[in-house]
Amino acid sequence: MNNPNSTQIDAVIVAVPETAGSALYGMLDVLLSAGNIWQTLVRTESVGAPFRVRIISPTGAPFSCGNGVPVHPDLSVEEDPETEIVILPELWLGPDEHLRGRYPELMDWIRHQHERGASIYSACSGAVMLAETGLLDKCEATSHWGYQDLFRKYYPDVRFRPEPNLAFADSSGQIVTAGGTTSWHDLAIHIISRHCSPGEALRIAKVYLLKWHGEGQLPYETLVRNNPHADSVVHACEKWLEEHYTEQGAIPRVVKFANIPERTLKRRFKVATGSSLIERTQDLRVEEAKRLLEAGTMPVDEISFDVGYEDASFFRRLFKRRTGLTPSQYRRMFKPILVASAQ
Repeated sequence: MNNPNSTQIDAVIVAVPETAGSALYGMLDVLLSAGNIWQTLVRTESVGAPFRVRIISPTGAPFSCGNGVPVHPDLSVEEDPETEIVILPELWLGPDEHLRGRYPELMDWIRHQHERGASIYSACSGAVMLAETGLLDKCEATSHWGYQDLFRKYYPDVRFRPEPNLAFADSSGQIVTAGGTTSWHDLAIHIISRHCSPGEALRIAKVYLLKWHGEGQLPYETLVRNNPHADSVVHACEKWLEEHYTEQGAIPRVVKFANIPERTLKRRFKVATGSSLIERTQDLRVEEAKRLLEAGTMPVDEISFDVGYEDASFFRRLFKRRTGLTPSQYRRMFKPILVASAQ
């Protein structure tokens, strides 16, 4: 949907009290800057703003969103504006907090815009709102990796993928979901590239120093999460593994520690935590390897041995499968952050 006739492309950004102000106004600012900010900086003629961007809310009345950021909507859902683009930015939601029953009129409006042919985009936990509409059922989608358990529990019909920075629900690209918090950067670049031009998307990325997260979300994901459950035996085994995961024979030893049949423990552990015993052991080892890579210059082979793997080549393959990066790539990516923060 390029813009050859210099007619503006209508876009609306949905805002509710749970909306994150940084994502809301960041997306608004970047889209409105397309066509003019680069041209101003390099002293060339503006090509005109390709987007008309407005904020829509359920009622249109002013309110405060996340962290008390004031919002003055341009539109209400009741006005039912036709638009080419609908954007659902990040929401402040806990990892177990769904949107069941909230904003029914807004959900109807989003579905109606999809029927009209509008492109629907979500950033981070905005995908939870999109999932609530039902438009993601049977489709691939992503969000912040911290919401994968929420999707598994409340939106099981969504084919949730925690690893990509962008996920396309269908081949037409009418519905696109973006991953973790600052993935709205990737989403903005995608929207400008698709609806304006790839060249303008590149210029905006240069002006705002927007980074395309081609590596996806895996390098940022915490592999070991505490899922609430009531199985006391599994709780004890989780704690035992946290203290002994680097040791050889950790899995048969934790089975012995549990003092119940191996098959029973493996079944109960998977049901309670969502991970198998071997997956939990591997994830604990990879998390420790990540910490060692971030913190120092220890050779990868030594790290492999320290976390429990005598076969360094197996460790490298496992690390890349779980993080999307080789150990050396991971160190180059994250160690500068710690160095800079220490200065």
